[in-house]
Amino acid sequence: MRSVVAAAVAAMLACSILPADELKDELLVKITPDIPSLYVNHMGQRVKVARIQDTTNRLTDDYTKTSRACPPFCIHPTKVDEKVETIGEVEMAHFLKEKVNTSKGVVIDARLKSWYELETIPSAINIPFPVMEDGTKETAKRVFRLLGMKVKKDGSWDFSKAKELAVFCNGVWCDQSHRLIAGMLRYGYPAQKIYYYRSGFQGWKLLGLTTVVQKENLK
Repeated sequence: MRSVVAAAVAAMLACSILPADELKDELLVKITPDIPSLYVNHMGQRVKVARIQDTTNRLTDDYTKTSRACPPFCIHPTKVDEKVETIGEVEMAHFLKEKVNTSKGVVIDARLKSWYELETIPSAINIPFPVMEDGTKETAKRVFRLLGMKVKKDGSWDFSKAKELAVFCNGVWCDQSHRLIAGMLRYGYPAQKIYYYRSGFQGWKLLGLTTVVQKENLK
């Protein structure tokens, strides 16, 4: 648990506010008509988020797979919780520009550390779902303080300055986001500050959006 929190702290400290000097890219394949590309910090490195420009490109990795045994890999509902907003790629792009790049928001990869280290969405920090699912109130307190929650003198928790969170896992067939979000809600993280990116990593890759490799992909 300590290593997870320490890594997340280091990642957040590395994600400073970016200057508003994004290049006006003339791209064939844009994210949206008004967002051709954008920039975020990932582990202290400035990363350009854009779509692959080769219009003949095809996925060749595990995310080309259409069918996985259910259970456990069942298609999950659009809503993870009635008070948690579900978002797609356009909303995620705006979240990166307007929340992450102003230090108001954090993208959370809910997958296990081994998957996060292979490849993830730029700027994402890793809080594996078992941290909240199996953790205690004290564990939640440490994680929430990392995310901006304050502890008042009377011991109560103040979420007024807590970060907004965009949580993802592997895709619509993956329950790790659900499990992390459920754990966060159970310990009181405000639902209105949590966004569920349902398409997850498979949806992100399917649209040719930039990913970052943490370690050499050995899969």
